[in-house]
Amino acid sequence: MVDSGPLLNIADFAHASRSKLPQDIFDYYEGGALDEITLRENVAGWERLKLYYRVLAGVRPRDMSTTLLGQAVSMPIVVAPTAFHKLACDRGEIATAKAAQAAKTLFILSSLSNTAMEAVFAEAASPRWFQLYIYKDREITFELVKRAEAAGAEAIVLTVDAPGLGTRERDTRNNFRLPEGLTVENLAPLGKGNFPEVKGSGLAAYVRANFKQDLGFDDLDWLCRSTELPVVVKGVVRGDDARRAAEHGAMAVVVSNHGGRQLDGVRASIRALPEVVTAVNGQAEVLMDGGVRRGSDIVKALCLGARAVLCGRAYAYGLAAAGEAGVTRALEILRADVERTLRLLGCRSVSALDRSYVDAPTSWGG
Repeated sequence: MVDSGPLLNIADFAHASRSKLPQDIFDYYEGGALDEITLRENVAGWERLKLYYRVLAGVRPRDMSTTLLGQAVSMPIVVAPTAFHKLACDRGEIATAKAAQAAKTLFILSSLSNTAMEAVFAEAASPRWFQLYIYKDREITFELVKRAEAAGAEAIVLTVDAPGLGTRERDTRNNFRLPEGLTVENLAPLGKGNFPEVKGSGLAAYVRANFKQDLGFDDLDWLCRSTELPVVVKGVVRGDDARRAAEHGAMAVVVSNHGGRQLDGVRASIRALPEVVTAVNGQAEVLMDGGVRRGSDIVKALCLGARAVLCGRAYAYGLAAAGEAGVTRALEILRADVERTLRLLGCRSVSALDRSYVDAPTSWGG
């Protein structure tokens, strides 16, 4: 295990995980689609949005707490759904769930986990949500939803920006596949637990073979009819799509370009956020992800209307560097950074953040 003590920020964890992981696995976590333009833009977008602080504000102890679909969390930092945690740590998704429990924040389990949802949710605290892809075989999708309900999931997060997989050239060059002994565990009982034997990216071949490629709002309608759990739509970057998702039953939307791993050349998530917030107009809660490396990034997103921010790579680096302790430390770093930013910004709570605390370019709208 890498000593997490001297690791001061998310970039330190990224460096530590690079030195520990095999190149193909690090590239899977780190990489994006094609020329990785959007991957870089997600990070650079935060730099273009400037904070606008107040002085002599008499700021008392800062309140970091908020709610997500009515569920209390200690901070507006969410453990995003990412696949295949056992590539980073033997305990996999259970280690991540325990770290989220310690942080008293929302944990979202990927359907493409290396540990069965029943085992993970048994170790996870509320709130806990389940991320879902729509499979070509709707019965497989329905079975996943029903298992998630029975296992204790409290919302279903439908990813809508992956009717196919973006061209991830790092994975193709590395012939990325799961190591011996690891499977897509939630799908194993349904005969969909293993990648096809192909040259190139086994994950890309798996997605081509299994994911529904003609997703439509009728699929969202079907999902909302199929579960009594709240449905969250993840992967929107347009206001009109977000508004329609809310009209079709989504209780929340996540502004996301899949971490730059799907369509390359789209704008950064933070650039898309104001348009989505305006279009939804309170009909659904708005969350976002993409390129978060500092607590100040999270504060900027909250200023522009996000209720919370999902972090993926930030904690995945921690998981690879030091297992559960690494995830815990990464979340602690982000929490402390948000609290420090609030103090220096002259704001008493995350709920009090608004556009008056950012100097956004006029072209950002909202």
